[in-house]
Amino acid sequence: MCFFDDDPAKADTIVAENKVAGQLSDIVTYVKNNKIDMVYIALPLPLDLKTRNIVSDLSETSAEIYLIPDVHDVGLLRMSLSEIAGLPVINLNDTPCSGLNYIFKQLEDKVVALIILIMISPLMLLIALGIKLTSPGPVLFRQRRYGINGEDIVILKFRTMTVCEDGPDIPQAMKCDSRVTRFGSVLRRFSLDELPQFFNVLQGSMSVVGPRPHAVAHNEQYRKLIKSYMLRHKMKPGITGWAQINGFRGETDTLEKMKKRVEYDIYYINNWSLWLDIKIILITMFKGFSGKNAY
Repeated sequence: MCFFDDDPAKADTIVAENKVAGQLSDIVTYVKNNKIDMVYIALPLPLDLKTRNIVSDLSETSAEIYLIPDVHDVGLLRMSLSEIAGLPVINLNDTPCSGLNYIFKQLEDKVVALIILIMISPLMLLIALGIKLTSPGPVLFRQRRYGINGEDIVILKFRTMTVCEDGPDIPQAMKCDSRVTRFGSVLRRFSLDELPQFFNVLQGSMSVVGPRPHAVAHNEQYRKLIKSYMLRHKMKPGITGWAQINGFRGETDTLEKMKKRVEYDIYYINNWSLWLDIKIILITMFKGFSGKNAY
C-alpha cells in the first residue's frame, strides 16, 4: 500500500505506516511498474478535473478504480447509491424507513400503540381526573412540533403547567419551575404527561420510537447552533428514543447537552432496525421514563 499527494507538506508524511510515495502525476507509472490491482481516489471535491484526468490516465492500466466521495465535513445520514437517467447518484441523507422498512415500522407503531393504549386507558382516565381536580384549565395540551422532514405536527400531552405556551419563545421547563403545577410535576417526573402521544402514533404523525420532538421555537433556535440538527427529522419523532434511554431527556440547559442528544438521535437513524426499536421499548419499560433532568 502507498499514497500519492501533490501537497509538498505531505512529502514525508507517514500514512497507515506507509510513506507518501510521490505526486499525483506519478500514479500511473507506479501502477504499471508495480502491477497494482486497485487504486482508491480520495481527493477534495474542488479537484474534480484532476480526478477525471487521473481516471482517464489509469484507463491505460487494468487496475480497478474506486472513488471515495469527499464527505468528511458534511453532516450525513445513511448514504445510498441509486441511478437517475443512467447517471449514478449518491444520496447523502437517506432515510432508513423506506420500502419494506417503512411498512414494518408502520406496523410496529400501530400494533404497539394500540396494545399500550388499551393497557393504560384506566391510568389515563385517572390522570385526566387528577388534572381537573387540582388546577383550572384543559386536560390536554396541544403544541406544534416538527415531524418527519420538518413538517408541522400537533402533539398531545397532559397539561402539567398553568400556561399552554406555543409561541416563538418558549422557555424550557427547569427545576422548581413556577409554571408547573404540583400534580403536573409528578406527571413530568415520570413522563406520564407524554401518554396521549400514543394517539399521535395511531394518527400517523409520530412513532413509538424515534427522536423526541422539540417545540418549534427550540427547533428554530438549535438548528442555527448545531450542525446537522435538522437531520433528526429524517424519521418520525418518537415517544421514547435512543437518546432518552441513554440519559438525555428533560432539560437541556447547555448547548453541549443538546449536541449529545442530537448525536444519539443521528446514531439511532443511522443504525435503525426493528430489533433496535424493540430494545429501546424494552429498556424504556423496565427502566421507566423517569430521569434526574425531568422537571
